[in-house]
Amino acid sequence: MLNEKKVIMMTKMASYEGTEGKKDSGVVKYYRGDFIGLQIIKSVIYATIAMLIGAVMYILYQFEDIMANINKLNLVTMGKRFLFIFAVVLVVYAVISYAIYSYRYSRARRKQKIYAAYLKQLGALYERDAKK
Repeated sequence: MLNEKKVIMMTKMASYEGTEGKKDSGVVKYYRGDFIGLQIIKSVIYATIAMLIGAVMYILYQFEDIMANINKLNLVTMGKRFLFIFAVVLVVYAVISYAIYSYRYSRARRKQKIYAAYLKQLGALYERDAKK
């Protein structure tokens, strides 16, 4: 005979496994620091690529002005300004990435704990039914 409580639990577990469970298991297979560090490194790489593309686009957009004033430009000052902006963007991006991925890791961990509790309860229900 079907136990309604077991069916409800198995339905919730199957729903979780099919949707969020795959992503969450990929997240919690890492230690917290490893997961967050890896994601921050990825974010910094993407931010670097975006900054370089932005710099190239700016140079191409201002190309006529740059060529007209090429002798008057102070390249050292421009380089320092670009590096300062680049450093600020990377720090801000890394801090935001840390906050986002810390939250995602803790949420995935919490959901995995709930899933494990459901498994434990389901196992207890099966043991109880087996004793009957």
